[in-house]
Amino acid sequence: MFLAASCGGARDTMDASLKAVRARFAGQGSVCGDPALIGERIGAVEANGICGIENAVLLRAVDGVALSTPATLNCGTAKALKTWVNTAARPAVGRRGGGVGELKVAASYACRTRNSQRGAKVSEHGKGNAIDIAAVRLMDGTELSVLHHWHDRKNGPTLKRMHKAACGTFGTTLGPGSDGFHEDHVHYDIARYRGGPYCK
Repeated sequence: MFLAASCGGARDTMDASLKAVRARFAGQGSVCGDPALIGERIGAVEANGICGIENAVLLRAVDGVALSTPATLNCGTAKALKTWVNTAARPAVGRRGGGVGELKVAASYACRTRNSQRGAKVSEHGKGNAIDIAAVRLMDGTELSVLHHWHDRKNGPTLKRMHKAACGTFGTTLGPGSDGFHEDHVHYDIARYRGGPYCK
C-alpha cells in the first residue's frame, strides 16, 4: 500500500508541474515530436561556416520543468535533457520542496571554442549539442546552486547524485573539480566517443 501511494504521489506531482508549465507557456507548441518538450522551432542556425544547428529549437520547458532562459539546442540534446530530468534530477530531489520546478540555464548554443580558449576546437555548444546548468530550483523556490551548494553537506549530495546519473545519457558530463572551468555549473553534451562517455 505504501509503495502504491508513494508512486501515485510522485506521479501526481509530475502531472501538476506539467500542467503548471503548460499554463505558463500557453500558446507555445511542442518540439522534436515530443509533447513534453515545450518551445518553438527555429530552423537552421549558422555562424561563420564554423558553428551551427541544422534544425534548431528554442526549448522553454521539459516535461513540466521550466528553463530559466530558453535554450537553443538540437533535438538530440533536448531529448537527452528530458531523459536526465526524469532519470536523474527528479529521483535525486524526490518530493523535497515539491519536486523539481526549474533549471537555471547558464548556456546553450554559442559559437565559441571549448572553454573559450584560443586555438581550441569548436565547443559542442557551437553545434547545439550542449547545455550548461547552474542550479536546480524546486517548486517551493528553494535553489540548489552548483556554485554555492556543491560542497554543502545538505544539498551537495543531491547535486552530485543527479550529476553522476547524467553519465551515459550525455556523452560528456563536467562539473566542479573536472577541469577548472566548471566550478559554477555542470556541462552536459551529447558528443559520442569510441571509449564511451567522458564523465568528470
